[in-house]
Amino acid sequence: MKQLLLASRNPGKCREMRVLLQPLGVEIIDGIELATEVRVDEIGKTYAENASLKAGIFAEHFRIWAIGDDTGLEVDVLEGAPGLHSARLVGPGGSDADRRNRLLSLLGAHPRPWTARFRCVVVLAGPEGEIDMAEGECEGEIIPDERGDGGFGYDSVFLVKGMGRTMAEISPEEKNLVSHRARAVQVLLPTLKERLGR
Repeated sequence: MKQLLLASRNPGKCREMRVLLQPLGVEIIDGIELATEVRVDEIGKTYAENASLKAGIFAEHFRIWAIGDDTGLEVDVLEGAPGLHSARLVGPGGSDADRRNRLLSLLGAHPRPWTARFRCVVVLAGPEGEIDMAEGECEGEIIPDERGDGGFGYDSVFLVKGMGRTMAEISPEEKNLVSHRARAVQVLLPTLKERLGR
């Protein structure tokens, strides 16, 4: 069976990617178990550069096709921040809750609504240096009180535009239709099928 490696150490991302990639009918290898062998410094200046670094390094090291992504939350009143630094909004060892609290403290001095979007770039990399990518985004706004117990990251403070619920309140099935990551993967699926001979 064809194999595809998830180039991520984030359990939430890996869970979502497994579901999104099910239509491929390939063996999905979890990068969390292998990440101790590979170190990726996210030094890119764009989501695409970081996603390419992750997928490319995993693909080259393990000699199989790998898929990686880089995602950011862009808040308009913060001029697009935290953006590329969304996962590093607080110091090393900070939790998702720490990052949400820090974001809300930065927004406290600004009037609502705090319009925002999640942006994601997904990259497929091959063992011979092949690179394909796609981008997806999801519009919404940040709210001051957490709602819902699903998802991860900033999901519980991100109100999805047109749904009236946060990303943490919608079902996994709904999230896999409207999320930034889902939209990026949907764009990339035809290329994935071609590259993996599906």
